[in-house]
Amino acid sequence: MDGTSERPAPGTRTGSVERIHVAPDTGGDPESRDSVEAVAGRGLVGDRYYRGGGIYNENEDLEPSDVTLIEAEALEAAAADYAAAFEPGAHRRNVTTRGVALNHLVGERFRVGGAIVEGTGLCEPCGYMESLAGQPDGAAALEHRGGLDARIVESGTIGVGDDVVW
Repeated sequence: MDGTSERPAPGTRTGSVERIHVAPDTGGDPESRDSVEAVAGRGLVGDRYYRGGGIYNENEDLEPSDVTLIEAEALEAAAADYAAAFEPGAHRRNVTTRGVALNHLVGERFRVGGAIVEGTGLCEPCGYMESLAGQPDGAAALEHRGGLDARIVESGTIGVGDDVVW
């Protein structure tokens, strides 16, 4: 379901996609997109995870992740609480949402635009993200609100403004 199609069923909750970013290479600069194709079991077309790169594909100790999400509200709180002003995409997450409590979606399937994803775990920030973002307190600012790792279970297009439905 995207932001322009049918309304969600009664009892469901909705938020929205605020931004989309892909980083073609590990450590590469995130690139903003208006929309992106989410491919089940692979990731977002043009992103490092889709190409088999990225920390989740390169580190055997980590559960693979196709896509990462973060709340716009968490970024706003990081700026207010720590003066950590992340440039768009600098947080290294693919999809920025609004109105979605991502921490509650671990183990849950939900729709992001035209794709179905399943939350696999919290995406806690690390020193590597902090150094790439150029935010000295970036990891502390996003601790326990760093977003969600997810796998794509049904392919579809995700666009800015699309609904997030759970």
